[in-house]
Amino acid sequence: MALNPIAKKEYYSIGEVCEITGLKPHVLRYWETQFKGLAPVKNRAGNRAYRKREIEMVQLVKELLYDKKYTIEGARQRLAEMASRIPSRRWLAISGSSWITLMRSIVAMPSRAKATASKGGAP
Repeated sequence: MALNPIAKKEYYSIGEVCEITGLKPHVLRYWETQFKGLAPVKNRAGNRAYRKREIEMVQLVKELLYDKKYTIEGARQRLAEMASRIPSRRWLAISGSSWITLMRSIVAMPSRAKATASKGGAP
């Protein structure tokens, strides 16, 4: 999946995020209700203001749902599994492209449930 580059700004409007990710605004708003890590702040006017890290999260969720064909619940579990593989202090220190690179490498790893099932054990 080819990703649109993220311009260097502090905050992005929902329209800008839609252009970057190729998603519709209603999809982004729905995903906010389904994924805890996806919670853009709202400015004084009540408009969503996404940070670069949240856009990267949107791109990761899109990859899981659209490319890897996860269900929303499966993507939620996969993100939780990915987060559990990274020590909490290090998770906070990772930023920008290194964070998304790390997340993509973890997505590429087989999930624990798939690995267990392939060995003949219960998930």
